Amino acid sequence: MTELSGALADKVVLVTGAARGIGAATARCCAAEGATVIICDLDEEAGRETARRALLQRLAAVRGRLSLCA
Repeated sequence: MTELSGALADKVVLVTGAARGIGAATARCCAAEGATVIICDLDEEAGRETARRALLQRLAAVRGRLSLCA
């Protein structure tokens, strides 16, 4: 098993499409490396399930839609 480095400690990571698949795996890996992870997905219930299954200690859940403007 690979030892974690904590490379993302004190960082905030926003993962879109985080309810399943690659997005969910990315959220879990970032949290394991010490990041605060914001899970964002249109499927709110699946996003909550990803968070429950991962049992992330440093998880920020955002409810609803997210819009980014440049």
